[in-house]
Amino acid sequence: MPLPLKIAVAGALGRMGRQMTETIEADPRLDLAARFHRPGSAGEGLVERDEALALADVVIDFTTPAASAELARACAERGGPALVIGSTGFDAAELKTIADAARKIAIVRSGSYSLGLNLLTGLVEQAARALGGDDCDIEIFEAHHRFKVDAPSGTALMLGEATARGRGVGLDDAAKRARGGVTGPRAAGEIGFAVLRGGSIVGEHSVSFLAEGERLTLSHAAGDRSMFARGAIAAALWVAGRRPGEYDMRDVLGLAA
Repeated sequence: MPLPLKIAVAGALGRMGRQMTETIEADPRLDLAARFHRPGSAGEGLVERDEALALADVVIDFTTPAASAELARACAERGGPALVIGSTGFDAAELKTIADAARKIAIVRSGSYSLGLNLLTGLVEQAARALGGDDCDIEIFEAHHRFKVDAPSGTALMLGEATARGRGVGLDDAAKRARGGVTGPRAAGEIGFAVLRGGSIVGEHSVSFLAEGERLTLSHAAGDRSMFARGAIAAALWVAGRRPGEYDMRDVLGLAA
């Protein structure tokens, strides 16, 4: 697709929407074609959603699960534009709406758009494959700011899926998302999650592999939101002109099997 690529930003008044706007405007490969927010929102330069979709090659969306699913449906009904989704915390019905939309348009959906975190995911999968489930425990820790509404984070779940793939199991079968009271001994093969919320933490994630006498920890810390914006732009440049389908950052980075 010819450059500059025309980008529309959904949720333009949110924290990530503002960061996306700033990053797009600084990139000569991109044209900020439109900005939109929820219906009735007021702000300089905002347009209605349907107008934005008509102007864009790709929409970048960091909003809410319900809004993202509805946006995917609207894009699919028009036959485009392509869509980059950064929202997390979807329920089964919302995921089905996105999967249905991906039959008609190209969609990238990821729990994180950090390039470093997506590379970490590949390393975590390799480590889980190499370290046996019976004698090596896995714990995933994540920390975010006080305003984050879903837990574990989409990125933590992405890391959990990577460990489960490495071990050849389903994450739903192996995950232990909370502990309290008299829990008894840890079950073999369990993939544990721990969550911290507070302050202004942008995002911290680690995966620990714990065996008798040793511990391996792979981790990543986010300094600011610009890294997520750069990853979303990489996804937008990659997905423009792709055939319909639901992709993730492993596809964008060439890490998919």
